[in-house]
Amino acid sequence: MPAKFVTKNIHAYLDYPVALALIGLPFLLGLGDSNPMALWLSVVAGIAAFVLTVLTDHHLGLIRIVPYSVHMAVDLIVGLTFLAAPFLFGFSGLDAAFYWLNGAAVCLVIASHKPDAAAQPAE
Repeated sequence: MPAKFVTKNIHAYLDYPVALALIGLPFLLGLGDSNPMALWLSVVAGIAAFVLTVLTDHHLGLIRIVPYSVHMAVDLIVGLTFLAAPFLFGFSGLDAAFYWLNGAAVCLVIASHKPDAAAQPAE
């Protein structure tokens, strides 16, 4: 089991750059050779991630209407979707590697999440 070190604050600081990377990297890397969906899935996910971050109830959220637990659930769904995308859409080569690496990274961050001390039951 991974060490639990990713706090809500660390996660918040990761959200914006990851969203921007999901939008920009597909163009920089030239994704889409095996299937045009390989380019656009990441771009759409990046835009959605940016909006989700803006709306999340953490210190870097600007509107703070989405509970952090919902944000985490959406992140997990995205991570699992990215892991499955090469199989579902026939991505190969760099396209597949991009999704497998990003999906694994997202799932690792979720698995490494350290619950807030206030949210943990008292002993």
